[in-house]
Amino acid sequence: MKTSEINEMTVNEIIEKIDTERAELIRLKLNHSISPLENPLKIRDLRKNVARLQTILHQKQLTEK
Repeated sequence: MKTSEINEMTVNEIIEKIDTERAELIRLKLNHSISPLENPLKIRDLRKNVARLQTILHQKQLTEK
């Protein structure tokens, strides 16, 4: 997900997306520990997306104050 796409989202949408991405990340980690994933780079991409979402959420919350 690109930063420009995240900037267009509302705070509530970002929070929902973070929850969804975290759940997916946990599921992928568990699956990877049982049997190797075809593309283990998905874990890294999801982790970076969560961090990107949290950063922009924090920025939006600071500008609202």
